Amino acid sequence: MGVDKIREGFIATVSMVGAPAAKEKYLLPSHAIKSMELFMDVAKVPLSGIISSENGGYSTVNGWIQSAILGIPVVDAPADGRAHPTGVMGALGLHKLPKYVSIQTAVGGSRERYVEVIVKGSLERAAKLVREAAVQAGGLVAVTRNPVTPDYVKENAAVGAISQAIEIGKVILDHKNEVDAMLEKIFKVIGGGRVVDNGVIEKVKLETKGGFDIGRVIIKGKETYEITFWNEFMTLEDSSGKRYATFPDLIVLINQNTGLPMTSAEVKEGDKVVIATVPKDLLLLGSGVKDPEVLKQVEEVVGKKIL
Repeated sequence: MGVDKIREGFIATVSMVGAPAAKEKYLLPSHAIKSMELFMDVAKVPLSGIISSENGGYSTVNGWIQSAILGIPVVDAPADGRAHPTGVMGALGLHKLPKYVSIQTAVGGSRERYVEVIVKGSLERAAKLVREAAVQAGGLVAVTRNPVTPDYVKENAAVGAISQAIEIGKVILDHKNEVDAMLEKIFKVIGGGRVVDNGVIEKVKLETKGGFDIGRVIIKGKETYEITFWNEFMTLEDSSGKRYATFPDLIVLINQNTGLPMTSAEVKEGDKVVIATVPKDLLLLGSGVKDPEVLKQVEEVVGKKIL
């Protein structure tokens, strides 16, 4: 549903929070539904729609199951048009409102690791507590959070980004056996982009820490490239230090054998890949990844200059 069709009520964000590569993660559709039910009980506001926290991997379809079961429309205005690591980045710039009280519910895990968490507080504190819930649940939780008005969503979300992702997905399905043609068509949909090189993944260093996947990928092509990641790919540069892309630019690895894009949790040594980038100016981005103060966190985590 387009955000313009929602005239009243509130819109909540749904997401999965945690480390995609965590070995003990356990998340079911029922966890996402339970998270939304808890949220409606505690928030006590009329929900007219739900939005995904981002585009990327499974997250593009965040909310579709909840919508089908609970009858609340999914709105084509994710909090961010690309994937990002932190809750604040997917919070529509609400961290800039000093009096805003965040409401977040998180559900995940199995047996002794099963958790249900309800948090109220500042956006940053609430996000940290939800991240810790993901750690306790084995690596991943389903989250519902932050009711806002439709007008606020129009101003701060990546309006239309789900439709764009579906269009790109159709291109991938139609052309995954011809990667060069596929990327050319994707760049036309987005309005630009470039192929940096083809190569083989020589080394992957990944550490799951504090509910995040953190590490780097070394790729040998015409040059030797290093990609750092914090759940998502953050920087791309070659051995001379030349920088090709910096978050929130989009850094993409396409598996040459499958024709499919790869997440940081999927890459492994020996994979043959195409390295591609899309500059941030061509992406549909939410307010949460445009704040320089938020982007400084990336520098601290990956040890690379971002700003």
